[in-house]
Amino acid sequence: MTVRLKLSKPPAPFTSLSIQKFINSQKNLSEPPPKLWIDLESRSPDTNPDDEFPTLKLNHPILRILDSCTSLHYFSQVHAQLIALGIFQHPLAASRAIIKLCSLHCTQLAVDLLDNLQEPDAFMCNTIIRRYVNLGYPETALRFYYECMLGSCVRPNHYTYPLLVKICGEIESVVEGEKTHCRSLKHGLEPDLFVRNSLIHMYSVCGRIGDARKVFDGGPDSDLVTWNTMIDGYVKNGQVSFARKLFDQMSVGDIFTWNSMIAGYAGIYKMEEAWDLFERMPRRDVVSWNCMIDGYAKIGDVSSARAFFDRMPYRTVVSWNTMLALLVRCKKYAECLELFDLMMGGEEAKPNEATLMSVLTACGYLGRLEKGKWVHSYMENNKRIDPDVLLSTALLTMYVKCGDMDMANDVFGTMPEKSIVSWNSMIMGYGTHGFGEKALEMFIEMEKSGQLPNDATFVCLLAACAHTGLVLEGWWYFDIMHRVYKIEPKAEHYGCMVDLLSRAGLMKDSQELIRIMPMEAGSPLWGALLSACRTHSSSHLAEIVGKRLIDLEPEEIGPYLLLSNVYAAEGRWDDVENVRKLMKDKGLQKVGGLSVVSTEIGSKSSLEGIPVHKRSMINSMLREMGAHLKLSWRNHGRLPES
Repeated sequence: MTVRLKLSKPPAPFTSLSIQKFINSQKNLSEPPPKLWIDLESRSPDTNPDDEFPTLKLNHPILRILDSCTSLHYFSQVHAQLIALGIFQHPLAASRAIIKLCSLHCTQLAVDLLDNLQEPDAFMCNTIIRRYVNLGYPETALRFYYECMLGSCVRPNHYTYPLLVKICGEIESVVEGEKTHCRSLKHGLEPDLFVRNSLIHMYSVCGRIGDARKVFDGGPDSDLVTWNTMIDGYVKNGQVSFARKLFDQMSVGDIFTWNSMIAGYAGIYKMEEAWDLFERMPRRDVVSWNCMIDGYAKIGDVSSARAFFDRMPYRTVVSWNTMLALLVRCKKYAECLELFDLMMGGEEAKPNEATLMSVLTACGYLGRLEKGKWVHSYMENNKRIDPDVLLSTALLTMYVKCGDMDMANDVFGTMPEKSIVSWNSMIMGYGTHGFGEKALEMFIEMEKSGQLPNDATFVCLLAACAHTGLVLEGWWYFDIMHRVYKIEPKAEHYGCMVDLLSRAGLMKDSQELIRIMPMEAGSPLWGALLSACRTHSSSHLAEIVGKRLIDLEPEEIGPYLLLSNVYAAEGRWDDVENVRKLMKDKGLQKVGGLSVVSTEIGSKSSLEGIPVHKRSMINSMLREMGAHLKLSWRNHGRLPES
């Protein structure tokens, strides 16, 4: 069979035009390809032909493009061009590439790139070490120094050692700090001012203030940073007198020097000396004012702190937070909320997480539920606020103290991380508001979550059992606290148990528990037992306990009144008269009745600071007064309908 190949089109004949095109194409093929960058192989006349690398400057186009990379993908393309051009091993190109990788958060890729370099230098290693430090990984930076820098025989320079010393200070490793100090001596870099200042700071942070002073005295030259670092080291180590001697020797100090001394005196509660320096300062900044406010806050001097706060020309959020926290610590909750309203009405500073913690604490103690809800809404609608476990727990505790357990449970359920304080607040909240079974369920849920209880957890549990009359459960948790969780019962735990047994009318058991306590029973225990004796008409035991409580607190009027009422209930009027005469001889007088009122318009809290056992006695007296009033109304036939 014959197969014929049929051409679809006969070949075109050669013409002058086609011949010219062929000649031009051959010329183009013979020319060198176009270059994107300047020809690095063409050296300048002043270039040494023995140099390993061609001349490369920062204004080279490829380096400018490398610096402008905004993504790893773009960087990879430029990196390929560096390799293709044969300049990847150039120190300048390699350094710029490592810097760019670090800025793109690709530190590990920068380490890998360094491993592929033939001759890495100290600048490249310092760049990676600094990046690890800035990211908060000092241990990784130190490991890189040992494995990659020393492992590759790269000689450190005078910029390396300050970085290493800073790392040793952050991880508080004086051993590594001493090694670094020795290496700097070996390379003759200790006299370097930058290295010396870093060593002084490191030794100060590690508590080796004597060694810091040796470095300070051993150098030929010292600048302002050297003096400030040494003074700050003395202050941080509590040796303010030595800091003052250096301060007096300085010819000229800056504002950091003055602030360090003020903070030092404030830290040891010597506010007169701090005030003297403050008034002598040639120039003050907001840190100076904040140091004074913080110093007065530490000694609880609200009026002086507020006076400095009001004098400030400009207040930062730190200023407001210090003042708010002081008011909360001194139990001036209403003033705290008033100051917060003043802060929100101005434009100086916006509240942060610390601000809201103080405000929520004040709302909880005052029962200002609506104000607390407003703060909750502010947290949810403000992106600047990042509720951590502390702020979420403060919000949760506010709802618990205000009695809104549904909202407290909602906040608790949405918390990504729950601390032991969060669990304790929920247990105490359910117990305080009469949900004893719910409190015990919360404890079981806590056990399932893997969170271990602490001694405060069992105080909350036992208090919940006492409030709801769960005697058997209270004994159970009192037992497993020691038997299972190895927590030794403290006076607070015994107090809760005495309260639990007394409320249930088990007076003899309460007395026996007090007797076998390993520690001395204080007035709270006897006060709780005395109130229970009065409630359950155990007059004989009440007389014994009342006399014991009077011996413990001879200047408190509550035990006298309760004992007098015990005698009056039995008709022992001579004993009543003797007790009242004893009160008169000691100058004890009843104060006017107080009440606790909380509204959303205003808030009055008159029982702040009164111990629990005294409140218990006050409640017992109030119940007795109510019973007498009802009896009086019945005797006169005028008992109102309930």
